[in-house]
Amino acid sequence: MKIKHIHYALPQGRYQRCAQCDTLFILPTLHQNQDAFCPRCRAKVAHGHEWTINQLAILALTMVVLMPFAYGEPLISIRLLGTSINATLVHGIWQMAIQGQPITASMVAFCTVGAPCTLVIAILYLNVGERLGMNLRPVLLMLTRLKEWVMLDIYLIGMAVAAIKVKDYADVDTGLALPAFIALALLSVVTMTHLNIGQLWEHFYPEPAPPFRTNTAGLKVCLGCNFTGYADERGRCPRCHTPLRLRRRQSLQKSWAALIASVVLLIPANLLPISIIYINGSRNESTILSAIGSLANDNIPVAAVVFIASILVPFIKVIVLLTLLLSIHFKVRQGLKTRIRLLRFVSWIGRWSMLDLFVISITMSLVDRDQLLAFTMGPAAFYFGSAVILTILAVEWLDSRLIWDAHAANADYTD
Repeated sequence: MKIKHIHYALPQGRYQRCAQCDTLFILPTLHQNQDAFCPRCRAKVAHGHEWTINQLAILALTMVVLMPFAYGEPLISIRLLGTSINATLVHGIWQMAIQGQPITASMVAFCTVGAPCTLVIAILYLNVGERLGMNLRPVLLMLTRLKEWVMLDIYLIGMAVAAIKVKDYADVDTGLALPAFIALALLSVVTMTHLNIGQLWEHFYPEPAPPFRTNTAGLKVCLGCNFTGYADERGRCPRCHTPLRLRRRQSLQKSWAALIASVVLLIPANLLPISIIYINGSRNESTILSAIGSLANDNIPVAAVVFIASILVPFIKVIVLLTLLLSIHFKVRQGLKTRIRLLRFVSWIGRWSMLDLFVISITMSLVDRDQLLAFTMGPAAFYFGSAVILTILAVEWLDSRLIWDAHAANADYTD
């Protein structure tokens, strides 16, 4: 009798663990403009073809050309008592620093100048460093964390809000550098959209995938470069050299600490004045809520935007983070998918809370203390900015895989 040999074709792809739920699956080879999603939590685990490093470098060079005009030249101007006053981004940050709030000024400076400049330098470094054989791993790891801190688009909206607030006291005109700043903000959004870190890792440091039908128990996903494989002899990711661990170290402790600190800071942030206006020698203080109420008298849609960014978003983040941390502590099994969606949502909206600080910065550049109409920020600005940054860090430090650990390996989960 003739024996038939049956050949089973190996799947085309590689092993991949989801960085958000730790599910192991086979990731197929992606074609151009295809995306791959985790079959368990629907997180996007891989992107198809995106822009090459040369295309990104062209965007970066264009941003370099625009930056001196966007940062140093007037964005908007007012005419007060026959005197023209110009507002620039750098001058607003400088005014915050010299008026006794250097830490708050550094928050605005990092999100509007530091992070965008670092992004541009990093992309150009990758483009040049590849040819010179330089170590690109630290830059790629940094780019993974940098994306959410580039906030030029939010500053642009803050500029519009500041212009609406000031127009009650003076005539507002657009500055010569405003088109350059708009172009810079748009280019930053395009760059972040097409910056595929995973593809860059594959381009600069290709790593062979673990063979199929091997022991998969030791396969771990690296949160630094998203590579799924076995740790090297030093317990590190073979591609980016980040230590491979089952879960992030002290993830819950750091998230709890950041959340509790942000809650404490939000109390003075909402009770103390965030802005102070001097009109003909009269001092008028405004808290976040009272400033929104004053803005609503003239422009309800703009007031709604500020209310959402400054009041609603911080408190939503606190409530969601508190819910997630308690659910992990008590090993809650219900509503798993809903909690994951909430975590992704607060991760996306967190950066918009910086809008209020950007409004203060541009307003301080417009309205100088030497004028009859003067504007300065109140003590609440520091507490509010610190609370916003802490909530962003609390979300970043939380290992979402801990949410799934409440379930057994074969447990059914429903929404």
